[in-house]
Amino acid sequence: MSVEAYCMKCKEKKVMKDPVAGETKNGKPITKGKCPDCGSTICRIGSMK
Repeated sequence: MSVEAYCMKCKEKKVMKDPVAGETKNGKPITKGKCPDCGSTICRIGSMK
């Protein structure tokens, strides 16, 4: 499973490490993971495909 998201620290799209599906406070699907380079949390709105 490779999910891409934009890393705010690296300023480019990265493939998430350990992506996890979840929900926002208002019930929308979100995918959270870690940046493979800097280790910060990166998020993508939408479910994992």
